[in-house]
Amino acid sequence: MKISKLGIFVLVSLVAVLASSCSFYNRIMSRKALVDGAKAYNERKFAEAEELFREAITYDEALTSFEGKTAQLFLARTLHSEFAGNRKATKKAEEAIAEYKKSLNGFIGDVAEKRTALEADPENEDAKKQLASSEKTVGSIVSAVASLYQNLSQDDKWKEWQTTQAKNEKIPSEARANAYIALAAKDYNCANDITDDDAVKQTIEQDGEAVFKFSKPESEEDFEKLKGCVKSGSEYIDAAIKLNGESDSAWSYRTSILVQKSRIAEMEGDTENQEKFKKESDEAKKKFEALAEKRRKAEEEAARKAAEEKAKEAGGNPDKSEGEEDGDSK
Repeated sequence: MKISKLGIFVLVSLVAVLASSCSFYNRIMSRKALVDGAKAYNERKFAEAEELFREAITYDEALTSFEGKTAQLFLARTLHSEFAGNRKATKKAEEAIAEYKKSLNGFIGDVAEKRTALEADPENEDAKKQLASSEKTVGSIVSAVASLYQNLSQDDKWKEWQTTQAKNEKIPSEARANAYIALAAKDYNCANDITDDDAVKQTIEQDGEAVFKFSKPESEEDFEKLKGCVKSGSEYIDAAIKLNGESDSAWSYRTSILVQKSRIAEMEGDTENQEKFKKESDEAKKKFEALAEKRRKAEEEAARKAAEEKAKEAGGNPDKSEGEEDGDSK
């Protein structure tokens, strides 16, 4: 039986229409489940929200649509919230980690697309906001997985995750920097636990003032551990600042790690480097304080603008004096 060219064309056209209709239907159904799931989540009905987000994903298992990617992320957050409410429910934490990881690639792709759009139109404010939003989402996913590993006391997996994301060039610079900062913080704590010990840190009087004097730990193993933690912590924080030099958190840890370097130099009787690192730590502290103040002011300004927008949406009119009604100029 022969099939005419016209018949083939009609068949292909029909399949295309049906596929398009199916895709549209799937997005509508996915969106409905997503909206209902968000409502249940906000009402803290997490079991119901989890079921609805899973339903939304079934309409886009490849996670190519906005609805599919959002449902995947919301599912992870719901599982995370369930664990937060019951820390014995470690299975929920493990599931949340797996679901966060599934959602990560989709939002990394979003960042790439939005970055390309902004490069094509650098002055487009909406494009800037969309890119910033996608980058923030990726950062929140990276941070959430790390937090869950910490909650589960899975330190090796925590370090592997942070290291992998810090080195991943597809991840936004700020998120990578934050991963390096977290690694540096862990090394700083390792070093400070050793140098802050009473056997190492002693209070003496010098020029009429009480000052700290640091001596080498009795254990050579502890001393080598101290130097190793400071070395890797310093490398991590340098990498963080290279990615995001405006991070006050990074400069805070650089200050603290330089203090540890100064302590090690004192332990080794290296007065020159002791003073050098002390001076560098003072300079880093000034940088940290300036950036922290800059961030504080930016946050206050953002909060002010958000409050203004909220007032406008609620029907407020900042141009009117208090108590003045529409059409009434007393």
